[in-house]
Amino acid sequence: MLNNEPDANRASPEHQANRLDRYGPWAVITGASDGIGRAIATELAAEGFSLVLVARRKAILSEFAEELGAQYGTETRIIDADLGSNEGTRSVEAKTKDLDVGLLVAAAGFGTSGPFVEGDVDTELDMIAVNCGAIAALVHVFARRLVERGRGGIVLMSSLVAFQGVPRATNYSATKAYVQSFAEGLAVELSPYGVDVVASAPGPVRSGFDKRAGMTLSMAQTPEEVAKGTLRALGRRVTVRPGFLAWALETSLALLPRRGRTWMMTRVMAGMTGG
Repeated sequence: MLNNEPDANRASPEHQANRLDRYGPWAVITGASDGIGRAIATELAAEGFSLVLVARRKAILSEFAEELGAQYGTETRIIDADLGSNEGTRSVEAKTKDLDVGLLVAAAGFGTSGPFVEGDVDTELDMIAVNCGAIAALVHVFARRLVERGRGGIVLMSSLVAFQGVPRATNYSATKAYVQSFAEGLAVELSPYGVDVVASAPGPVRSGFDKRAGMTLSMAQTPEEVAKGTLRALGRRVTVRPGFLAWALETSLALLPRRGRTWMMTRVMAGMTGG
C-alpha cells in the first residue's frame, strides 16, 4: 500500500546483515560507472559482496574498482560492454560463467526528452535496446542460474514515469513501463525457486541521467538514497518507491485516473525540459 512505502527505508539490522548470506557471494551490476548503479555497488561492497562491474567506460570502471578494493577490500571483475548490442550482453554472460552470482542489479539505462517525433529515431531505438532488450537478455541468463542454485535476487530499475504515459518522455516512460510489468511477472514466476525480484521506482534523481536526457531538476533524490531504499526492499516487496520524494510524488498522483496522471506528468515534464 502507498502509505507503507517509507517502511522500505527502515530495514532491520538482521535483514541487512543477512543480505550477503542470502544473495552472495557475487553481484553483477550494470550501469556501475555512475549514478544509481555506482551507489548500489558501493553499498554492496560495504556489505562484503564481490562485484562484477559492467559499463561502457573501462577506465572509469577500473578506477572505481581500485577505490572499492582500497576501502573495502572488495574483489571485483570489470566488463566494459555496450549493452545495446547482443555482443555486449553475451560478453557479460561469458565473462561471469565461472562465478557464483547470486544477485543481478540491472541499473544501466538512459532517457531522452522532448517531443518523440522531433527526436533521433536511432537514439530512441538504442534506448529500447538498452532499457528493455538488455534487461530481458541478462535476466534470462541470470534468472536461470539463480533458479538452479535455489536462491538469489534481481533488482530492476523502474521509475515514477512507468505508471502512465508521459509526454516529452514518451519513449522513455514506455521502456520503464516494460520494466515494471516485467518485474511484477518475474516476481511471481521466480518466488517458488527462492529468487526475489524488486522493481525500484524512484522519482527524479541527480545523476548523469538528467544531463544526458536534457532535463533540469528542481527537486531530486540522490543516487545513494535510492540505492539504500532499493536494497532494503529486496526480499520484502515487489515494487518500492525509494525515499520520501518518490513516495510523496506517487502519493500525490495515486488518486488521479490514468488520464489525469498523464496530464499532471505533462506539466511536470514541461517544467523540467523547458517545453
